[in-house]
Amino acid sequence: MKTKKLKRDKVNIITLGCSKNMVDSEVLSGQLNANGIKVAHESEKLDHNIVVVNTCGFIDKAKEESVNTILEQVELKRDGKLDKVYVTGCLSERYRHDLLNEIPEVDAWFGTMELPLILKQFNADYKQELVGERLLATPKHYAYLKISEGCNRTCAFCAIPLMRGQHVSKTIEEVVAEAKKLVQMGVKEIMLIAQELTYYGLDIYKKRALSELLKHLSDVPGLHWIRLHYAYPSKFPLDILDVMRERDNICNYLDMPLQHISNNMLKAMKRQMETQEIYDLVAAIRDKVPGIALRSTLIAGFPGETRDDVEQLKKFLEDVRLDRVGIFTYSHEENTSAYDLADNIPAEEKEARAQEIMEVQQEISFEKNQEKVDKEFKVLIDKKEAGRYLGRTEFDSVEVDNEVIINSDTSLPIGDFVNVRITKAYDYDLEGEVI
Repeated sequence: MKTKKLKRDKVNIITLGCSKNMVDSEVLSGQLNANGIKVAHESEKLDHNIVVVNTCGFIDKAKEESVNTILEQVELKRDGKLDKVYVTGCLSERYRHDLLNEIPEVDAWFGTMELPLILKQFNADYKQELVGERLLATPKHYAYLKISEGCNRTCAFCAIPLMRGQHVSKTIEEVVAEAKKLVQMGVKEIMLIAQELTYYGLDIYKKRALSELLKHLSDVPGLHWIRLHYAYPSKFPLDILDVMRERDNICNYLDMPLQHISNNMLKAMKRQMETQEIYDLVAAIRDKVPGIALRSTLIAGFPGETRDDVEQLKKFLEDVRLDRVGIFTYSHEENTSAYDLADNIPAEEKEARAQEIMEVQQEISFEKNQEKVDKEFKVLIDKKEAGRYLGRTEFDSVEVDNEVIINSDTSLPIGDFVNVRITKAYDYDLEGEVI
């Protein structure tokens, strides 16, 4: 006969992948907490008895990391250090049936949209009135805010619609209510995220409504910075730039994944744009918002990519001088339309091309940072490490962009804004002193 467990459940949530996953984990935490269940994010202590792994299934490296993390937790369960291991997120959505057989020790698998089912495992109810309530996994002065789910695009390389479904926008009222709650919790900077920000509103308002949403958000008292991530370039709504220029609390920053520049590759990737349109769009954005920081992501080694395509991409970077660039090597994903193409560029060659492109960008980044020396910027203090403070300007997002390193004898509260004069510049970081 089993004896009744006296120890109360404590749940540890491990989040892998993108910021959209992090928001899902924060929402799950908020729901568990409201049901009286103790919960922690990425806890180093082994004082929990249940683990939820929120997985990523985007590309090979992410899938590998997700599987390894699940196996580590299963090992802890085998050793008697955990009672239950649950898995949710994109990998689980995409490969649940295969994984059920391969890792039978996992207690239950959930897809990306099955939060109420996860809560059932804890005899907990999904509380509708808690929409927008989250336990933040980020420092309390910034948070990600998801304005929609899913994606209607059919980019040849991307498996996300398979895992996240079609585009579904939240209403403006929902997003604003959530932003207000975050500000009440002490959040000063909100990063708007979606699979595609610029599609926002088409499904519910029958028109692109991101500019309308931005106006409402920028009116929220106490919200100092609003930052835009993942703006799809095709049919880009230029009216958002007017709002960005008019409103002081919308950062002069835009993350716009371009993926490539040659017509050959753009067509093969099904990006619905041509080379000249991208050049024109970048010029139009800079014309409307002078001084804007533009971030993009690119893909190296897509099937059929030639040396000429790589050279065109390098020339594009030299021509337009983007502020920030991240590069992925192409990952051959089943059930995408590119899966029918021969993945015939060796992994080492993909890496070499990515490196070659990044070397061009590194020089541009260094030169752009040098231009900031002796200038003053408003900086948000993110953390203190090794006796130095690390912060960001409005032109830099969390974890992916420049940090400003500040040596200060006086205490600088985390989450405060300070004025900093830049004294030194490196490829991807700045150094400065408080004024």
